[in-house]
Amino acid sequence: MKKLIALFAVSTMASTSAIAGIALSGAASVSYDDNGSSPSSTSYDADLSFVGTAGGTTVTIGMDVDAGVVVTGVDMSTKIGPMTIAADMHNSTVATQNDDGDGDYRVDQDDTGVTVSLDAPIGDATVGLDNSGNVSVSGTFSGVTVAHTIKNGADKTTGSASIAGMDIAITNDAGDSTWSIGTTVSGVALTLNSGNDVTAAFGLTGNTMTISHFGADASASATAIQANGVYASDAKYSKAAAAAYTTVAISRSLTSGATLSATYKDSDDSLTLKAAVAF
Repeated sequence: MKKLIALFAVSTMASTSAIAGIALSGAASVSYDDNGSSPSSTSYDADLSFVGTAGGTTVTIGMDVDAGVVVTGVDMSTKIGPMTIAADMHNSTVATQNDDGDGDYRVDQDDTGVTVSLDAPIGDATVGLDNSGNVSVSGTFSGVTVAHTIKNGADKTTGSASIAGMDIAITNDAGDSTWSIGTTVSGVALTLNSGNDVTAAFGLTGNTMTISHFGADASASATAIQANGVYASDAKYSKAAAAAYTTVAISRSLTSGATLSATYKDSDDSLTLKAAVAF
């Protein structure tokens, strides 16, 4: 009997240790949208995140649980000496091949893969290699963070820095450049980007008001079919033009732990009420 009690005690301690290595977090919200002149609608969203840690190894699992249980991500990261190995084991792009005017890929994409980063004394730089053969070099130099990924015909470079109170980020992806600038002026947080999007957020009698203007987006033609009748892996459907619009949102944190917000959108004269909580 004493052996059984001792065995039960050890088993309990092992179970407690395993549970202690798992962190649970999540978020949930419910939104009511009057949709302007169209019929109103109510939508729901609930997500959970599980992070398991054992020594220097971490596994992260994300789930969308408001309409059944759908896995949204499975990632693992571990260290072997100076190397960090990260594996993305969930393909999150399987349901995006739709000709619905938003520029989806024509061909089924697979974003799973393994990335190996070497944290070796090469100045302040980190060198990485993924399973597609892409090589990346990143680091922070004199306060400027730079990352460059060498890919076949589509190199990508990103840079960010805080200069004179402004947060600046620049990206060049295969020759296509985008940028954003954020700063705070007299308590108003301002952001501006290369898409002519402007956002201003400021406190208002215990609430937060955010005014956003989104610039118009030009249309894009679909990728033409190749001579052999097969689409390239990066071929896309057409993208419809989008008119500019403005939103005004007011949010407030409640003593219950939830956040209540109201958002007006001028393009369809709609008002959305949303209650959300994160834990």
